[in-house]
Amino acid sequence: MSCHCHEHSCSGHSCCHREEESGNRMMLIRLISGSVLFLIAFLIKSDYLFIAAYMILGYDILINAVKSIKDIFNESFLMTIATIGAIIIGEFPEAAAVMLFYQIGEFLSDIAVDNSKKSISAIMDLRADTSHKLIDGKFVTVPSEIVTVGDIILVSAGEKVPLDGEIIEGEAYMDTSALTGESNFVSASVGDNVLSGSINTDSTLKIKVTKTFTESTASKILELVETEKKSNSEKFITKFAKVYTPIVVTLAVIIAILPPIFGGDFKHWFYVAMLFLVVSCPCALVVSIPLSFFSGIGCCSKNGILVKGSNALESLANVGSIAFDKTGTITEGKFKVCALRVTGIKAEALMYAAYAEYSSSHPIAKAIVEAYGKEIDVSKIKSCKEIAGNGIKAVIDGKDVLIGTKKFLDKEGIQNTQVFDSNAVYLAVNGEFVGYIVIEDIIKPEAEKAIRDLSALSVGAFMLTGDSKTNAETVAKKLNLKYFAELLPQDKVSKIKSMKKNTLTAFVGDGINDAPALAASDVGIAMGGVGSDAAIEASDIVLMSDELGKVPLSISISRKTLRIVNENIALAISIKLAVMILGVCGIATMWMAIFSDVGVCLLAIINALRAFRIKD
Repeated sequence: MSCHCHEHSCSGHSCCHREEESGNRMMLIRLISGSVLFLIAFLIKSDYLFIAAYMILGYDILINAVKSIKDIFNESFLMTIATIGAIIIGEFPEAAAVMLFYQIGEFLSDIAVDNSKKSISAIMDLRADTSHKLIDGKFVTVPSEIVTVGDIILVSAGEKVPLDGEIIEGEAYMDTSALTGESNFVSASVGDNVLSGSINTDSTLKIKVTKTFTESTASKILELVETEKKSNSEKFITKFAKVYTPIVVTLAVIIAILPPIFGGDFKHWFYVAMLFLVVSCPCALVVSIPLSFFSGIGCCSKNGILVKGSNALESLANVGSIAFDKTGTITEGKFKVCALRVTGIKAEALMYAAYAEYSSSHPIAKAIVEAYGKEIDVSKIKSCKEIAGNGIKAVIDGKDVLIGTKKFLDKEGIQNTQVFDSNAVYLAVNGEFVGYIVIEDIIKPEAEKAIRDLSALSVGAFMLTGDSKTNAETVAKKLNLKYFAELLPQDKVSKIKSMKKNTLTAFVGDGINDAPALAASDVGIAMGGVGSDAAIEASDIVLMSDELGKVPLSISISRKTLRIVNENIALAISIKLAVMILGVCGIATMWMAIFSDVGVCLLAIINALRAFRIKD
C-alpha cells in the first residue's frame, strides 16, 4: 500500500525482487512477535507489554514521523500523534492496536500491490536484452542495443525474438500471446516478418533485422505501457487529499481544545481528537484509485490491448461515439474477385486479365492473379505497360489486352459507355469490350459482431474513409453503419472535431493518413499489428491483434474500472465521515477509526483488484 514511499537502490529487477521478499519476511516476523505480545498483554492486562508491542510494531512509523516532522499531514506523523495521545490518556491497548492493525493492513496491501505489479510485469516482459548476431561467420551474443538494421541474428527454439525482422532461413511456430493476448501459435517461414517479443517455439531461425532495439515492437509497447498520464479521478483524489486531511486535522485540534474550555470532559474530547487524526489519513483513496486503474490497464494488456495511462482508460469509459477508418481497419485491406461478368468464356477472360496484371504490385492485380489460380507462363507476355491510376496495356499470346478503369478504356476508344460497378475492373481484348471483374475489399469477419456489441454499449459507430462513396456504401450497408466517404486526412479531422462537440469521440485507424484523426480524437485507437508507426505514436490505445472485437472489450473493461473507482471513492469517504460523526456523538471508538483507515483501505484494494478480471 503504502502512502509512505519505499525506495530501492538496486539496479536489477531480480535484486529489487529479492529486497521485496526479504522486507516481507522481516515484516511478517515483526507482525507475529508484535501480535503475540499484544495478545499476552491483553490477557494479563499489562501496560508494559502493550508498550513493548507498540514499539516492535511501530518503530519505523515513529522514525518516519521524526524525519517528516515538517509535514504535519504525513501519514506516519498523524499516526504517531494519535497513538502517543492515546498513551497519554492511558489507552495503552488502543495505541498498540492502532499500530498492529495498521501494520497488518500495510503488509497485506503491499502484497496485493506487488502481486498486481508482477502480473503486469509477466505480461509485459517482452524485451530480450541480448541477441545472437552474425559476426565474421559466427553468431556472437551481444547487447540488442548495438544490433543495426540489416544485421543477421539467430533465434533458437524457446528463445524470445529480440528485434523485429524478416526470416531468411528456417520456419517455426511463433507464440505471439504476449503481444496479441491470443494463445494461438502463428506459422512463420522465409520472407515472413516476425515481431520482437514473440517466442520461437520449435526450430532455429535466421532473421534479418528491420528495426533497431529502440524502434522494435517490444520497446515501443513498453514505452506505451510505462507512459504515465493521470486520470481526472486520480487528479481529483490528489487535490481532495490535500484539502481533506488539513480540514480533519484542524477539526481534531478544535475538538481537543474548545469543548474542555467550556467545561467538557478533557479525556473524552482528547480521545475524539485522536480518533479524528486516525480517520484523517486518506490512504484508502490515495492507494486504491491508482491501483484500480493499474488493474484495469493490466486486464487490457492481458487481452492484447495496450493503454497509454489511466487518463486514456477513463476517457474510453465515457466515449459516446466511435469513428472507424475503412481499409485495414474494418476491412482486411485485401481484395478478392467476387464476380466475373463477361460476354465470352469466363476462364479465358480471367486468363487474359491475370496475365496482364501479373507484373503489377497493386493489391487489385494480386487479387486477380490469385483468382486465376494457375501458373503464369511468362513467355506468353510479350509486352506490358502500366499507366498509373488508369490500367495496363499488354500483349498476351499475340492479342492486345487492355484492363483498368472505365475512363481508361474510353480513352483507348473501346465502345463501352455503361458503368457496371464502381468496384469493377474493365477488360478489352483486340479492341473489343469483353466484360468486367468485380473486386471487393474483404470485411473482417468480426466486424459485424463488434458493431453490434458497440450498439449494446450505447456507443454510436461511424465510418470515415477516403474511398469512393459507392465502395463505402457497400461496406456500410453490410454493417449497418453511418458513413462519410471521399475524405482527405484533414476532412477526417474536421469530422472528428464536429462529432466531439456532441459527445466524447474515439477514432480507430491504422495508416499514416489516420494519424491526424487519431491525435484529434478524444481517444485514438490504433491497429498495432498492421498499423503504421505514425498511427501507433498518435494513438492512446493500441490493439495488438488488429481485432475489432477488442474495441467493445476495451470499453467494457474501462467502464468496469471506472465503476470500481467510483465505488472506492464512495466507500472510503462515506465510512470516514460516518466514523467522524459517530465520534463527535461519543459512539465511535478507536477501533472504528482503525477500520475506517486500514480496513477500508484493504476493502478498497480488494475491490480494485477486481478490475484484473473481465467479468464481475
